[in-house]
Amino acid sequence: MLSQSAPPPTTTPSVILVGVDFGLPHFDGELEELGQLAQTAGYTIAARLTCKRKAPDPALFVGSGKADEIAMLAQSTGASEVLFDQALSPAQQRNLERHLGMPVNDRTLLILDIFAQRARSHEGKLQVELARLQYLQTRLVRRWSHLERQSGGIGMRGGPGETQIELDRRMISEAIKRTRERLDKVKRQRATQRRQRERRDAFNISLVGYTNAGKSSLFNALVKARAYAADQLFATLDTTTRQLYLGEAGRSVSLSDTVGFIRDLPHGLVNAFAATLQEAADADLLLHVVDASNPGHLEQMASVQQVLYDIGAAQVPQILVFNKLDALDASRQPAVLVDQMELDGHWLPRIFVSARTGQGLPQLRALLAERAAAGWAGGRLPESGFTPEIGEGGS
Repeated sequence: MLSQSAPPPTTTPSVILVGVDFGLPHFDGELEELGQLAQTAGYTIAARLTCKRKAPDPALFVGSGKADEIAMLAQSTGASEVLFDQALSPAQQRNLERHLGMPVNDRTLLILDIFAQRARSHEGKLQVELARLQYLQTRLVRRWSHLERQSGGIGMRGGPGETQIELDRRMISEAIKRTRERLDKVKRQRATQRRQRERRDAFNISLVGYTNAGKSSLFNALVKARAYAADQLFATLDTTTRQLYLGEAGRSVSLSDTVGFIRDLPHGLVNAFAATLQEAADADLLLHVVDASNPGHLEQMASVQQVLYDIGAAQVPQILVFNKLDALDASRQPAVLVDQMELDGHWLPRIFVSARTGQGLPQLRALLAERAAAGWAGGRLPESGFTPEIGEGGS
């Protein structure tokens, strides 16, 4: 399938979006999410192209015929770069760039670029830098021909010295080591903060969910905060924690807003953001925020559950919060605001809310007070019981 628009009149980089359907259920045939990511990163979309294959081509990922089609499309639209919706190997990326004569990047680097633009805290910047260095480390030897130069030793005598690629590889390895050491220090500081909260008998709740599900808007609505919230992917990267007073329980709980998840979140980012994501793993309760208005919300829930599994938070008790109730048409409005939904063989409480209008928030606060009271009383909250396959659920 192919669609294209006239060459953009702006000076922002224009890109061709490419997706390959390998028969997987989550394939985005319209490349809608990749388009949102590209626009978030500051690109203008010149064209979109999708194709079907049984398996990736080892050399060019899409095969030579489709690569030629991409080249002609770039020429006709004036595109200056190509973005793939899947992860490319270093060899495939190198071969495509040589074949097309223009930069070729993948979903992983695009997400890394967005994270680098959005990180604000010292910790967030360190996490993004670590993930970026790890990504570049795998591509040093294959991408840049200018790194193949070789110089002699001291005084340019005594035979060949280190090649430039060896110097760059060593410099990146040292930078990765330094960044990890600094992140380890952050982890120790967070561990100290968690121990202090435990001594205060705090009940910790973390908001998790797919990016742009409305977590930050819900966070602001609950605690009357002004955390940055926008209708865009990855509006929030840094964890924000506030006290939420629950009048029904007569006490306050600790509420944290965490980074949003996304399909195929690069493992390097999951590992790099371990300090931030640890807030979810150490929580007493997770509010799994779902964009109820998104037709693909079940697939998004599966992606969130997979990341929770990867970071060791799969067994933390959950409440499913179906947000954006105001965006549902009349035929999709729920009969009741609070019910249950089956997730991987376990029935979890579900509540429909609108962070924008406030509908359902009193019921959510009451449910949180009930769960917090049970936690303070030493009661055992039911686990989510997730394994890496999502169960069927209603909406």
